[in-house]
Amino acid sequence: MNLCIVIPNYNHTHAIDQVLAQLCGAGYKIVMVDDGSHDEAQRYFDKLAPRYPQLTLLRHQVNQGKGGAVQTGLRWAYENGYSHALQVDADGQHCLADIDRLVECARNNPEAIISGRPVYDDSVPKHRYLSRYITHVWVWIETLSLSIKDSMCGFRVYPLAPCMALFERCELGKRMDFDIEIMVRMYWRGTPSRFVDTQVIYPEDGVSHFQPLADNVKISWLHTRLFFGMLVRLPKLLWRKFSGQR
Repeated sequence: MNLCIVIPNYNHTHAIDQVLAQLCGAGYKIVMVDDGSHDEAQRYFDKLAPRYPQLTLLRHQVNQGKGGAVQTGLRWAYENGYSHALQVDADGQHCLADIDRLVECARNNPEAIISGRPVYDDSVPKHRYLSRYITHVWVWIETLSLSIKDSMCGFRVYPLAPCMALFERCELGKRMDFDIEIMVRMYWRGTPSRFVDTQVIYPEDGVSHFQPLADNVKISWLHTRLFFGMLVRLPKLLWRKFSGQR
């Protein structure tokens, strides 16, 4: 397994230096996709890059959204010979000490998506926690399976070959809907998923780019499309369910 780290970043400057410092200790190549950040943030990233020899900085001239930045990073990784990519958010929410556990799980299950399964403390906003649970229920309906334990955590190891095959077949959402859609569509295509419990925090000084109205509308529309996609695939999904496949 040849693995690199992909970080989508839109104006996240407050924690990225610490995140990069921790990630460099893991010894992997790091690809950060600047998703059309403001000029001040771009200058900050440009100053950071020479301090981290393992870091490659890619840049979107226009903001595409988190999903668009992740897809750019995954494509770069595949084109440069990597077999897997670890997605890490730039805001310091993830427990980077758990990277070894995710990577070990990926080595034991190289064909699977390995995702963090968040363990929250009291910092999690209640409305965010509730909305995540609603999405989980929809994902269980869309897959006719309980095997996807969490579909929104941005702390994952992706097997790149099946991701590229999916990208060639359909255009995935480019904003906050991406994390959900790729899990469901990869499940439909037979890619399994495995989960590792990991602590997720919401820092008091953290900056979220989640837009409650716009992103919830996109996610609702996504679940509508995935539901009807499930109906089209119903015979295959039922066969998988009753034949014992996960």
